[in-house]
Amino acid sequence: NITMMSKNLEKREQFLMAKEDKLTGKAQFILILCGVIIGFINGFFGGGGGMICVPLLENVLHLNNKYSHATAIAVIFPISFVSAIIYIFSGTLQTIPFVTVGSGVVLGGIIGSYFLKILPSKVVRIIFAIIMLLGGIRLLF
Repeated sequence: NITMMSKNLEKREQFLMAKEDKLTGKAQFILILCGVIIGFINGFFGGGGGMICVPLLENVLHLNNKYSHATAIAVIFPISFVSAIIYIFSGTLQTIPFVTVGSGVVLGGIIGSYFLKILPSKVVRIIFAIIMLLGGIRLLF
């Protein structure tokens, strides 16, 4: 099973590398610009960059839904880490919410990554759309 997963990962990496080689200078510029916007949104609001990153990866790079979500998580992690360091040194981070919410985030991340692996892409897309819709409605009121 591990060998099979390794082969699938290797095939996927080869596919992505071939796709990256085909990106035009304009597409690369657009991706860098989008990365800057995603980083700004994540740093400014303390999260939310994934809501932009996932559709970007799906529409610009034409990645599969599951790969878009997994890649977004991998991209957002270092951004969030750097932002957290800045918040810690600026004195705007409170310890108790950080520890309690942070523990929940770690547990939720583990559970979410497990479900991302086993759920069909269509279900993941529907859940993502519902969360985005509910978040948008919540912001209006």
